Amino acid sequence: MNSKTTIALPSDADATGRDLGDEELALLREAIESGTLTSTKGTLVSRLEAEFGARHGGARAVACTSGTAAVHLAVAAIDPEPGDELVTTPVTDMGALTPILYQGAIPVFCDVDPSSYNVTAETIEPRLTDRTKAVIVTHLFGSPCEMGPIMELCDARGIPVIEDCAQAFDATYRGQLIGTFGKVGCFSFQQGKHMTAGEGGAVISSDPDLARRMFLYVNKAWGYGDAKPDHYFLALNYRMNEVTGAVCLAQLRKLGGVVQRRRKAAARFLAATADIPGVTPQGLPEGAIHSFWKLCVNIDEDAAGRGLTEIAKSLHGAGIRAAPRYIGKPAFECQVLRDQVTFGKSRWPYTDPSREGRTVDHDRANFPGVVKGLSQVLVIPWNEQYTDEHVDYIASHLRAAVSGSES
Repeated sequence: MNSKTTIALPSDADATGRDLGDEELALLREAIESGTLTSTKGTLVSRLEAEFGARHGGARAVACTSGTAAVHLAVAAIDPEPGDELVTTPVTDMGALTPILYQGAIPVFCDVDPSSYNVTAETIEPRLTDRTKAVIVTHLFGSPCEMGPIMELCDARGIPVIEDCAQAFDATYRGQLIGTFGKVGCFSFQQGKHMTAGEGGAVISSDPDLARRMFLYVNKAWGYGDAKPDHYFLALNYRMNEVTGAVCLAQLRKLGGVVQRRRKAAARFLAATADIPGVTPQGLPEGAIHSFWKLCVNIDEDAAGRGLTEIAKSLHGAGIRAAPRYIGKPAFECQVLRDQVTFGKSRWPYTDPSREGRTVDHDRANFPGVVKGLSQVLVIPWNEQYTDEHVDYIASHLRAAVSGSES
C-alpha cells in the first residue's frame, strides 16, 4: 500500500470498532419492558453471571460496576489486615492499584520482563515477605503471564494469586483460560475491552468462601437469600444493574468471534512486519495464546534507526493513534503513590503502626525491566472490526515510519 494513502480506521471508541447491534438491543428491550432494572430482582445479571462462570470452567461469577470494582472485590475477599502487602506490577492502570489501599493494604511493586511487560516468578519472589497477603498478576494487552512458575511459587508459600484479566479475555496458557489459575479472576467491560457495556466488570472464583464474600461485598455485605440476613462486614454497593447486564450478556455471546477476529488480524500484521529492522512483537510465554486487547511491538531504537516517539508521531500523521511507552512512567511515580496521598493527611495505611521500620521501594533503579519495557513499547490500537485493508495500512505505515520514508 502507498504510504501516502490515508484511510479511516475503525475505533473502539465508537460503533466503527465495536460489535454492537441487534442482540444488545433485544436484551435491552427485555430489560426495559420488564420494568425491573435492579439485579437483586431481575434476571439478566444473574444470567450473565451463570454464563460467564460456565465459560470459565464452572467458577462462580459475580458481576459488578467496573474493572476497578472487580479488583476491589478480589482484595476485599482476601481480607488483608491493615499494613499487609500485595505484590503487583507498576505497569498497569491505577484502577488496579487503588483498591489495595482502600482495603488498608500496601501495593508492593515488582519488576517485569521487559519484552512482555508482565511479572514473572523471578520478579515476584524477591518482593515476598512475611506480610505478603496476595500476589496480583496482570495479563497485559492480552499476553498471559507465565502462570506455571508463578503458581508453583505462590502455592509453595501459601499465597493466593489474583489475576487481572481486564485486557486478556479468552487468552490461554497451556490450554487453560486465563483467570482460572488463581483464587480470583478479575475482568473489565469498559469501553475498549474485548466485550463492553461502556463500564462494568466481573470476578470469578472456584473457592466457595471467596466467591460468597465477593457476592456479599457487591451488596453492602447484606446476606441476600440467607435465613437471617444482616450486614455482616464493611462493604460497598458495587451491583451491576440490569441495563448493563443486558448489554454484557449479548456481548459475552459474541466474545469468541470477537477474539478470533482480533487474532486473525494480528497474525496478518505480525507476518507483514516480521522483517522490519528493530521491530519485534510483545513477548509471549511458551504455550500461551494472546487475545490482543491492543497490539504491541518493541522498538529497538538503535536497530530501527529512529526514535520511538518519532515513529509514533509519524503514525499519528496517518491517523494511527499508536501510543509510545503505554503509561509513560511506572505507577509508583504517580503522585497518589509517590506522595502517599490517601486519607486526609494521614498517609495511611503506609503509616499504620504495624509497618514501623518497613519501607516501600519506589526507586526506578531497582526496576530495570519496567524501565526498559516502557522505553521500547509501542501500543497500536486494535479491535475486532479491522479488515485486511486496515491491517495492511497499519503495517505499511509502520514500515514507512521506521525507515523514515513517510516524510
